[in-house]
Amino acid sequence: MMSNDTAASLSHFGAGSPQALFLDLLERAFVLILVSSFLYRLAPTLAESVPNLLIMVSEGLTALMILIRRPGPAMNTGYGWAIAIIGTCAPLLVVPGGDQWVPAGVTVGLMSFGLLCSISAKIFLRRSFGIVPANRGVQREGPYRVVRHPIYFGYLLAQIGFFCVSVSVSNAVVYAACWLAMVLRIRAEEEILGLDPDYAEYQQTVRYRLIPFVW
Repeated sequence: MMSNDTAASLSHFGAGSPQALFLDLLERAFVLILVSSFLYRLAPTLAESVPNLLIMVSEGLTALMILIRRPGPAMNTGYGWAIAIIGTCAPLLVVPGGDQWVPAGVTVGLMSFGLLCSISAKIFLRRSFGIVPANRGVQREGPYRVVRHPIYFGYLLAQIGFFCVSVSVSNAVVYAACWLAMVLRIRAEEEILGLDPDYAEYQQTVRYRLIPFVW
């Protein structure tokens, strides 16, 4: 949770303000364009790769949730937007191919489980889903009973699975940036959500942020 000095240094746009509405539309447009481009590049490989098909389903659901979600007061800092954009862009820059470290069946299982985790978490989050740090409501049910950020947990598993069948230097760099941004996004989100007494109580109930029994 933030100190009073840290909280005072963050400014937020009200959910109904013109600035918040503009940033909300900008965020939606950015994600839709990026996801559409990624899906277009991935489409030719779907017939030969089940993992790629699962990734396509996951990113398509992200675009859908962005379309239907409710506006929320976004963090008005370049830092909040920067890590949201990096965290969203980075996994869309990976390229299928490269070395294969583990059998395809293992990676399909890992990716499937990860995708089920993230998809179920998105379903529970419903219209509160977003990429920029904001308080759109506190969710406690379903996978949110296990870790505080189950969508990111699912992403992590799916991305590890994808990487294990598409090992390359470029993909390693992309995922390193993605996972660093993921940690920073979690911290930024909890700085905002921690100002809500309901979330502060939830933090006491669910101890782990991303990985059960680890962090």
